Amino acid sequence: MKKIYLVFFLLCAVNIALGQQWAVEGTQLKNAVVDGRVDSVWHGINLPHGFSGKDVIVGVTDWGFDFTHPVFYDTLMNDYRILRVWDQSRKSGPTPEDYHYGTELIGKEALLAAHSDTANVYSYHYHGTHVASIAAGSGAGTAYRGVAYDANLILVSILVDENAVADAFRWMYKVSQEEQKRLVVNMSWGLYYFDNMDGTGKIRELIDSLTNLGVVFVSSAGNNGDVDFHISHAFSGSSDTLKTRINYASGSIDQWGESISMLSSPNSSFSFALQCLNNTNNAILSTSPFYNTNLGDSEIGTYMVLSGTDTLFYEAIVEKSNVYNQRPQVRLLVKKFTGSYKLGLIVTATSGDFHAWNLIELTTGVGNWGGTFTAAGVPGWVNGDRFYGIGAPANIPSIISIAAHRSRIITPIGSSGGNIASFSSYGPTFDGSIKPEISAPGYSVTAAISSYTDIFSGSYSSTTVTFNERLYRFAALSGTSMSSPFVAGVVALMLEANPYLSAAQVKNILVQTAYQDQFTEQSGVVRFGYGKVNAEHAVYVALNTVGIENHPVDNTKITLYPNPAAENIYITIQSEEQHFSLELYDLLGRLLIKQTVGSGVTQINISNLSLGYYIIKVNGKSKSWTNKIIKS
Repeated sequence: MKKIYLVFFLLCAVNIALGQQWAVEGTQLKNAVVDGRVDSVWHGINLPHGFSGKDVIVGVTDWGFDFTHPVFYDTLMNDYRILRVWDQSRKSGPTPEDYHYGTELIGKEALLAAHSDTANVYSYHYHGTHVASIAAGSGAGTAYRGVAYDANLILVSILVDENAVADAFRWMYKVSQEEQKRLVVNMSWGLYYFDNMDGTGKIRELIDSLTNLGVVFVSSAGNNGDVDFHISHAFSGSSDTLKTRINYASGSIDQWGESISMLSSPNSSFSFALQCLNNTNNAILSTSPFYNTNLGDSEIGTYMVLSGTDTLFYEAIVEKSNVYNQRPQVRLLVKKFTGSYKLGLIVTATSGDFHAWNLIELTTGVGNWGGTFTAAGVPGWVNGDRFYGIGAPANIPSIISIAAHRSRIITPIGSSGGNIASFSSYGPTFDGSIKPEISAPGYSVTAAISSYTDIFSGSYSSTTVTFNERLYRFAALSGTSMSSPFVAGVVALMLEANPYLSAAQVKNILVQTAYQDQFTEQSGVVRFGYGKVNAEHAVYVALNTVGIENHPVDNTKITLYPNPAAENIYITIQSEEQHFSLELYDLLGRLLIKQTVGSGVTQINISNLSLGYYIIKVNGKSKSWTNKIIKS
């Protein structure tokens, strides 16, 4: 029986096996930052000053990192910004404390000597470099500057294993605590049988706990928005049956077959079988036994004769009742056959809301794109659809899940772009909640590519950089893999502006400040979520939000009187701390007053201010306090 691993797929719209790539339109990263209002944040428009992610850590879990790429230096290409790397596949070198596998690389010298992460099932990839470059690359003197270009980075080249991913998250949090900096983690990968499709599971528990500790998680929403890979049915009655054709996904010479993930309502069992039909007249040639989830947890590995000597091999992992959600669940793998037949999936049950997803299964045990469910011209059989397309971990409620759209480009002679990318996966979640939450540029985004890759066969940008006598390239890629790090970079800008925000506040601000246009109205919330990311507005709101993130608790007490006021206001600070920064902004974010104050009473003269509302902010080492005042 083929061994089944918990494995992951890159949510980049690139067919790695064939080297095929989505069409490049020249939509550079510089156009994406305009679309997402990031350039306004860099230049401090409507803000007290510019922000670039300084003193925030962007953590990237991925594959294909080039540690030597100049985009990981600062904009002057002097200061190196990667703090640490955990290469979970590397077998030589010191392992991280508390873990006993992989290699931890700390500091510039060790990282430059290592050159890149080691090969895994993706060989020497390029994806991680591209993703990290979008989130926090300096551009290396090119137009392809990342969103939070002053942020520090920590990278984990993850093993294709659920426990290894959990370890990566824990390690990243520990590093951020040692560095005493806020952490945002990007995940441009996912899987439709990793954790559970209803957003529950082991990884959900860990991410929720780290979110409560202040870690902000951002994830790709998926790239199956252009394929009917999902099917559902509400069972009712003893004779109720669902029948559909399983169509193999196209476009890979490394295809083993298909992976079908199935689940139903809690405590609602179902039975399933495979059926082979003649491709011409739909005559039934063979039907497998029916397998019922009530038989208990089991693994099935067998075959069915299709016709003559043609044989279909299939495997299944059956759960009677998942420990996290009490749902019966099945992962069914069917090997691709050579004959011309119609392969059907038959499901029966008396009750329950049943769902299934059809994904490719490669010979490497990974796969990221869907095959369709269709009626296939057979009476009584039904087609699939594209809904409920957000896989794990993006379906976890505390994660910020990101759709992809084309950057809006406006010129003196017209405009283009702005629409949802066709591949961007559909929501909603199982309980009808809105996911993805927001959208960001993810179509043909140009960023850095690993110079050590041995599999990239797409089109490079004409722009190259020579650094330390080595040539470095940039390339345009498409996918929610690209839109996710864009938002992770925006989160870093927000946390630089206000490091006291909780992870929940960050998510709420992104949702509340997302902007609408004709494209979001046309495609709706199942594609765009609450709208398109607006970095300028998000940073502005972050600045004017009282942070509640956990920091060392002290006895600081801050009061303001009077409010409203005409001439003077008085700030009273009771604290063991001796020095605080006091700032006064207008509602456009312009800094009007800034001074250092101490414990006790401080008088602030506001007589020269115009009538209206203002924001006053007091920052200390352990907390930040913000309030509105009214000049009357």
